[in-house]
Amino acid sequence: MDKGWYGWAGRILRVNLTTKEIITEPLDRGLARAYLGQSGINARLLFDLTGPDVDPLSPDNPLIFGVGPLTGSLAPCSGRFTVTSKSPLTGIFGDSNCGGHWGPELKNAGYDHIVITGKAEHPVYLWINDDRVELRDACHLWGKTTWETDDLIKTQLAQPTAQVACIGPAGENLVRFAAIICNLARAAARTGVGAVMGSKNLKAIAVKGNRGMAVAEPEKFWEVVQQSVKDIQNDPLYEVASTFGTTAITGLAQMLGFLPTRNFQASVFEEAENLRGEVLLQKHVTKHKGCFNCPVSCSRFYKVEEGEYAGTLGEGPEYESITALGSKCGNGDLPSILHANTLCNRLGLDTISTGNVIAWAMEAYQRGIIKTDDDGVNKFEWGNHNAVVETIYKIALRQGLGDILAEGALRAARKLGGEDFVVHSKGMDYPAVDVRGTKGMALSFAVSPRGGDHLKGLPLYEVAPEIYQKDIKEEVGIDITPAYWAEYETKARLMSWHENWHCVVDSLGLCKLEGIAIKPLKPRHFQQLLKAATGWDITVEELEKIGDRIWNLERLFGVREGIRRQDDLPPHRLYNEPVANGPSVGEKLDHEKFEGMLDEYYDLRGWDRETGIPLRGKMLELGLEKDLDAVAGSGTVVP
Repeated sequence: MDKGWYGWAGRILRVNLTTKEIITEPLDRGLARAYLGQSGINARLLFDLTGPDVDPLSPDNPLIFGVGPLTGSLAPCSGRFTVTSKSPLTGIFGDSNCGGHWGPELKNAGYDHIVITGKAEHPVYLWINDDRVELRDACHLWGKTTWETDDLIKTQLAQPTAQVACIGPAGENLVRFAAIICNLARAAARTGVGAVMGSKNLKAIAVKGNRGMAVAEPEKFWEVVQQSVKDIQNDPLYEVASTFGTTAITGLAQMLGFLPTRNFQASVFEEAENLRGEVLLQKHVTKHKGCFNCPVSCSRFYKVEEGEYAGTLGEGPEYESITALGSKCGNGDLPSILHANTLCNRLGLDTISTGNVIAWAMEAYQRGIIKTDDDGVNKFEWGNHNAVVETIYKIALRQGLGDILAEGALRAARKLGGEDFVVHSKGMDYPAVDVRGTKGMALSFAVSPRGGDHLKGLPLYEVAPEIYQKDIKEEVGIDITPAYWAEYETKARLMSWHENWHCVVDSLGLCKLEGIAIKPLKPRHFQQLLKAATGWDITVEELEKIGDRIWNLERLFGVREGIRRQDDLPPHRLYNEPVANGPSVGEKLDHEKFEGMLDEYYDLRGWDRETGIPLRGKMLELGLEKDLDAVAGSGTVVP
């Protein structure tokens, strides 16, 4: 930690792979005050270092790693880091949030951010050992899986406790939804940051830190930490989260009718019972596991002991992965899903986009657009788990039809046909919620700055309204009704509030899924933790304004790339095809009501209704007027 800093390490590491120049510079205090850290500062750096002329897979596209002021601290669930870059999948703003132990190790080594530019002449990896930073040859690692790479680097360095973030063959082969993997199963996955890493010939970043971190008010900080942990453990969903993790959602999604099935053609799955968290726990889980300093420990180690996939080992999988590789593909075979999840982690693939593009291919096969794979082996029939597994290999290695699918569902459809049944926003395919029955999520997925996305504005208050009825009233000022998730009213206000606070949580370095973000912990917890850790006298209102600033900067990035109102509308299927079965049967998104909800959202955000471009008054309020001018200077007509 640099002198005078509490919470933050106070340093940015810059690495130019082309020139091999490595420099350390101080973190600007004004930057930290305006954007906090991690995803916020990452977004600021990306906006300043890129423009609409930068190709995501070119040396000019930076790859930025960041941790927050609470990452690596005693604050509960403080193990997160963010990777930010222009997305190879969408061509717009891209970032990915990841847990495990790599982020705290980077903070322990004395860095808040790593900015990587250029391209190495040959494969290399970056070794960070406190102040000693060097590039090492990685030719012997190229072609290796993430698991092999992790083991080989630790052996070579004689550092068994070093933390390694690396890519697999998918990243090397520039699969547009390739992931960066740490701890063998923790994935910075969405938006294709692994492909950016591969385009730079950067195989891995290994970190070992011994510098530690300090907080400004140790006694007060410990007091707030203890209260935060107590509030997490007293939350009504704590036991479920710590027992099943996100796999508890499978049964809920089936019951409420938002479980995507056969590429969103249906919203309940006839084999959903096989995919429930209870089945995974009873048949395959061997031990629970938590990320750094997590009182929830929502993850699990699994093993398949019999059948076709016997011997499969891994960690997870999350609800998203089970749905993507399961119900979306009509696949009810849980052992095959566990095997596919392990494959994605070893090969370095985003499970969501992998499952989605295979599901799209299965529907294309159903409709006669795809006849069979070029080797005549794969038949993309619904539920064919062998085809799922085989296609994962072919995507990672860009073999046969896998070479087309490696471009993502939207690009594949534009090449082969079938664009109307790609369920996406801005080029990134939707996660595991059929939003025709959950109107706030429909808005959230559509307006997200990185595309079809549940994590930028995850509206937990919408999907569990009865549990958090009092909190919704106190925090957002909304009175709910019994069927709140199905309504359009008040969702613009709910979503903008969620989005602002998720930006804050992502920038602090905390986890927002399992028992921490906007559930048992409230804005006051985040304010108290940050104040005691850093010594900054910051209010809840200022924190929310920082979240608002980050969200608007990410929007300006998209506007500079050509994003407009029409890009904030739901995909064709969800607008035009009603839900085929289940509790939400007959539901589809109403054009007029959605447009009205979007108008209200733009008004709350301070954006122009016609274009979706942020208005100057709002930018002045947030201190982003120079960025609006920069967007205008790039040729965009601003209102």
